[in-house]
Amino acid sequence: MMVDSRSSLGGNWMKPESADKTESFYIAVILYESSSDAPDYQPLYQECFVLLKSSSLEKAKEKAISYAKKEEGSYKNEDGETITWSLKKVIDVNSVLDDGFESASDGVDLYARHFRNYEAYHLFEPFLSQQ
Repeated sequence: MMVDSRSSLGGNWMKPESADKTESFYIAVILYESSSDAPDYQPLYQECFVLLKSSSLEKAKEKAISYAKKEEGSYKNEDGETITWSLKKVIDVNSVLDDGFESASDGVDLYARHFRNYEAYHLFEPFLSQQ
């Protein structure tokens, strides 16, 4: 009896289902805001660029929101005041320009900066006013 090498008797010639859905890298720009129980506390803002791997832009957006919510949290500072970091907004999610670094995984911070003046940020960040 001859066996076709592509048949189930001769081996698995079909690609696994996950291989049909090629994943690409996306960058999420995420804005966090700090708050505190201290009476004179001034909020601090943090903008993070997070690397995500996803099969579509829509799924990347969902992953960005999920990742950002997991990063929220509180801690006590050196003065015993509670500092809380909360998601303010996912500013943008878009594909990376060069998808040639397959060794990276979801949730790799690429860049972060902090600032206190949210109004000034709002003036220079065009994606913030989009709903």
